Amino acid sequence: MSDVSNLIDFPKKPWEILAPARQTAAAVFASPHSGAHYPASFVEGSPLGRLALRRSEDSFVDQLFIAAPDHGAPLLRAHFPRAFVDVNREPFELDPTMFADRLPDYVNTRSSRVAAGLGTVARVVSNGQEIYREKLRFTEIAERIKVYYRPYHRALRGLIDATLKDFGHCILIDCHSMPSIGGPLDPDAGRGRADFVLGDCFGAACANVVTSTVENVLQAQGYNVARNKPFAGGFTTRNYGRPRDGLHVLQIEINRGLYMDEKRIRPNQGFGLLAAQMTDVVQAVTMLGRMDLAAE
Repeated sequence: MSDVSNLIDFPKKPWEILAPARQTAAAVFASPHSGAHYPASFVEGSPLGRLALRRSEDSFVDQLFIAAPDHGAPLLRAHFPRAFVDVNREPFELDPTMFADRLPDYVNTRSSRVAAGLGTVARVVSNGQEIYREKLRFTEIAERIKVYYRPYHRALRGLIDATLKDFGHCILIDCHSMPSIGGPLDPDAGRGRADFVLGDCFGAACANVVTSTVENVLQAQGYNVARNKPFAGGFTTRNYGRPRDGLHVLQIEINRGLYMDEKRIRPNQGFGLLAAQMTDVVQAVTMLGRMDLAAE
């Protein structure tokens, strides 16, 4: 079954924009990894069960930031899962060992993400288990990128451009979650993590006031917050963050232990509180988005 025919399985298109009646803040929220619709042919082609495949999801993160439209900012969320195609990578970061045929010269086969098995189409889930039974064909994956990856980024770029046009600047919050303990493929393998990690590419992706605003809200809520370690930001942060042009991008990583049962992938008793607290973060970001950041 082709990736195009997989679209038939989707109850909605592969991505969705939850938009306010009127955008009143120069802010955009995105949840690229919370998608939980697994195309049947993808699941059938993997030796892993659905629960194991879901280990790479940023499960329920879109729900934690669901209040964004109520505060005047759109929320973009992917419905397809990260294990299927990862939109927080370059368009073609691919591991040649996964393919039966030779990859084109323009494919990035040497990035650190590819080396870890976590390229645009991942070789492994977060605990290192192999996703595919058989070698892939490049034409199949090129079609997957065309159908899922590129429309997501067109939608994101459209939201950013519209915000820049209307407000003169834009704050993009890229919303993620992380396992509570570093996995075998991570630089902090086996170590417990902070409650939140804020990634701004060491200050290159957004003005410090953006990072500090979010950090202050989280610390006031009693959380411990790290900056840029172990996650400084992915493709979205690096590619879109242009603070000199008024485009500020901050990646937020939330410790999954705060809100979910990581083994069963279910919300835990902390989910409701955290969702309310993330609404406070949304409110702080949208208030900041109504200010002149150049003057900050």
